[in-house]
Amino acid sequence: MEKTDVIVVGAGVVGLSAAISASARGLSVTVVDREGPAAGASAGNAGAFAFTDILPLASPGILRKAPRWLLDPLGPLTVPPAYALQIAPWMFRFWRACSPERVAHSTVAQTALMDLSKAELEGFLAMTGTIPMLRRDGNLQVYESEAEFRDSLPGWKARENHGIEFSHLDPAGMAEIQPGLSPRFVRGTFTPGWYSIADPKLYTLALADHFRARGGRIEKGEVMALLPTETGVELALADGRRLSAGRAVVSAGAFSHRIARTLGDRIPLETERGYNTTLPGDAFDLRTQITFGGHGFVVTRLSTGIRVGGAVELGGLSLPPNFRRSEAMLKKAQSFLPGLKPEGGVQWMGFRPSLPDSLPVIARAPRSARIVYAFGHGHLGLTQSAGTARLVADLLSDRAPAIDIAAFDCRRF
Repeated sequence: MEKTDVIVVGAGVVGLSAAISASARGLSVTVVDREGPAAGASAGNAGAFAFTDILPLASPGILRKAPRWLLDPLGPLTVPPAYALQIAPWMFRFWRACSPERVAHSTVAQTALMDLSKAELEGFLAMTGTIPMLRRDGNLQVYESEAEFRDSLPGWKARENHGIEFSHLDPAGMAEIQPGLSPRFVRGTFTPGWYSIADPKLYTLALADHFRARGGRIEKGEVMALLPTETGVELALADGRRLSAGRAVVSAGAFSHRIARTLGDRIPLETERGYNTTLPGDAFDLRTQITFGGHGFVVTRLSTGIRVGGAVELGGLSLPPNFRRSEAMLKKAQSFLPGLKPEGGVQWMGFRPSLPDSLPVIARAPRSARIVYAFGHGHLGLTQSAGTARLVADLLSDRAPAIDIAAFDCRRF
């Protein structure tokens, strides 16, 4: 293969968005992925652009909930016993990231990336011909008690201070927006500025088609190592091939830290294994995305069906899926939405690449300025994809990044 300006490792939504943005700067770009476009978390996520989620997952609030959640092996957060020892160092870093000072620091960085991502999104969708896939159906977060609602208020105050629009609702107000909720939910909060995509897999595949149409190449191959050279970067693939480029971007999702390790960077990336069930489109008259925060999952209307999914299983890359988690969420969804028809669903499990402070790595590799890291977005890969693509293109073009990226440096750990 002839030498290209940039090789992007990873054909998920972040990698393809970065490849397209780099191509728009006049760079020749090749994408390499172990399975091909939209094969990982980009295929099965909830499809939301959650720009209002400016608060990091690592927070005092999650520490209060975690002990109760961990007691339920099918609950919102679980660690399989076979993985408990391996995950312990990551959990310790997560605990440290929950201090008020670190949460404040992470919130500033998260907010800046969210604002950039929202500002970049519609222009990116227009450039790629995917803007018809954008939806503005809002999000309804629901609470089972006044105490749960009151616990949420500091987070809403932080969003209010940032100018995010929302409204708190009683049961009658919730019913106007989303009929059919169980009466167990006594309060809710509606965020009208919540965007989503018609279907995340179809969107990612559309990005791949656009990239190819602009002259980009997508190769299938597993990258085992990056080797800086005097004139660029060489990539060693599992099948023995060697690819070379002037620069490289590592955006391989949950596998990114393995590649970074070949450059001597030990980045504490872990895998949140997410589960869902996608039901037929007529399973429920869903008018907005619903977040059941106390149970760690959402119900989303896609162009391809009704998706019930979420929760976190910190179980790494090798353990087999536990689809009882999908079944448990679906059973709860039936209880919370009494009219939901549970038949005909398709189950899925995918790997969300997560770092302990809830921020991604977006930075040049310490060993080589020709290598850019862009991974670790956790639940927010789709949400932050357009903003991350802008920052990656800035770095590849040797321009000043659109926002301060110091908080996203891989050496922060």
